[in-house]
Amino acid sequence: MPGMRRDPPLVPGALPLVGHMLSFGKNPFEFMRRVRDDFGDIAEFRMFHQRMVLLTGDEASELFFRGTDEQLDQSAAYKLMTPIFGKGVVFDAPQDRKDQQLRMLMPALRDKSMRSYAGKIVGEVEGLISPLSDGAIVDLTEFTKELTIYTSSHCLLGPEFRYELTREFAQIYHDLEAGVQPIAYIHPFLPLPAFKKRDRARKRLEGLVSEIIEKREQQAAKSTDMFQSLIDSRYKDGSRPTPYEITGMLVGAMFAGHHTSSGTTAWVVLELLKRPQLLKRVREEVDAVYVSEGEVTFESLRQLPLLESVVREVLRLHPPLIILMRKVLEEISFRDYRITAGKYVCVAPPVTHRIPELFPNPEAFDPDRYSPDRAEDKNLNAYQPFGGGKHKCSGNAFAMFQIKTIIAALVRRMDLELVDPESYYHDDYTQMIVQPKSPCRVRFRRRPGDSIPAAAPRIRERPSDEGCPFSAAEPGAAPRHRLEIDARLCQGHAVCMSEAPELFFVGEGNDALGEVRVAHPTEQQLPAARRAVSRCPNQAIKLNEIPATAQTRGNR
Repeated sequence: MPGMRRDPPLVPGALPLVGHMLSFGKNPFEFMRRVRDDFGDIAEFRMFHQRMVLLTGDEASELFFRGTDEQLDQSAAYKLMTPIFGKGVVFDAPQDRKDQQLRMLMPALRDKSMRSYAGKIVGEVEGLISPLSDGAIVDLTEFTKELTIYTSSHCLLGPEFRYELTREFAQIYHDLEAGVQPIAYIHPFLPLPAFKKRDRARKRLEGLVSEIIEKREQQAAKSTDMFQSLIDSRYKDGSRPTPYEITGMLVGAMFAGHHTSSGTTAWVVLELLKRPQLLKRVREEVDAVYVSEGEVTFESLRQLPLLESVVREVLRLHPPLIILMRKVLEEISFRDYRITAGKYVCVAPPVTHRIPELFPNPEAFDPDRYSPDRAEDKNLNAYQPFGGGKHKCSGNAFAMFQIKTIIAALVRRMDLELVDPESYYHDDYTQMIVQPKSPCRVRFRRRPGDSIPAAAPRIRERPSDEGCPFSAAEPGAAPRHRLEIDARLCQGHAVCMSEAPELFFVGEGNDALGEVRVAHPTEQQLPAARRAVSRCPNQAIKLNEIPATAQTRGNR
């Protein structure tokens, strides 16, 4: 009958009770890639009793990322995290409460805060490599896990977690991580040994958080880390988050940042070691910045476009998250298919990232994809290592910054080489968060001292923003460009205000979003406007050229 919609095609081979869980659990990436090859953009499979609708490609993914909270429920899809984050925290909280909690994390992830992190991260890299003997063979996966837990805790949680509780916190975090297993998607509270250890670790961490809160409240000087910002935060009703809630929010922030940075950092090293000429170019880029700046800084990291492109290409081929899910609350449709309430929809970044129509020659490692003339990551529904839409990972700017800082510090000090044949190094899809398969052996050698360029006096690449006038288009001139911010994508990172304070403003509050000060920038302001557009972590800013006819009308 015309106008009738049908259910998505069913993937054959479902087993009684478990559905496709065995095939999915063995290698979820290969399973979903076969589903894509056989059925295209949309298909349905079963995980135990749950019906899952897989959406791949940019058009189908847009349905997922643009869905409203009334249509697609993020929280219901991640009940496996409830025992870790806590009941009533993040994914287990009502939507408004969850939004408030996530906004409490933003001050530490904003551009202004991150400017103080570079030295801390470089210090952690130096501290971890300094005891290594020359020629030491290191398991890179374990090395980057340790490194990113140190850097994340140092930057976000504060000195207590980094220096006073290093071993205990590392063990707690390990036990919490071990509780993230495929079975937890369906039954997160089974009496399994790993789940019991997870619950004990969560309780112990809450006790430590309570102790540190009490200690900090007795101190005159206040810290400036994420932990302190959570202590000082208030809900809309004026109440304070409890130690139980603060524990969950801190763990949530660490899970997001640690997993993304750990595996991606390892893969950046591996992909560079497979390509000596590319590694040489990256090292030359880092050395040149070191010569001009004297050290690795927030600003100098902005001057590493090749390294940033390498990281982006690693995130395309090795995205940390294999699958993102939502529960369907209201029936939605895609083309001539209907997806009824009660089912789950999911997207698979590593599958969509390998569709030739979206990424030509998709299996090739090609950092030039992100050059201005190609810009293959600008399709926000195709390039999705951090998710997309309003629920895009709010820590993506910190993750990129952390990874680039670690790599810059490593290649400046060390010569690395693969121990095993290149084909040995591959993704471990048996884990919920993708990492290189362990053992992942890499040899560390120190660079000869005379090959590390000496620091030159600091050179300012661009003038200070101080004193920039908050001006609109030149008097009498027709505006040629218009700045807009998509409120659905903005998360308040405030990178735009750092780049162009004359054009943008972001308030101090947890829920403050970007605002356009000047809708029509002058020709002199355009470079700053373009920097803000290119560096916005969520690509929420648009700089649109006004057609000549509209310019004429506007100047009458």
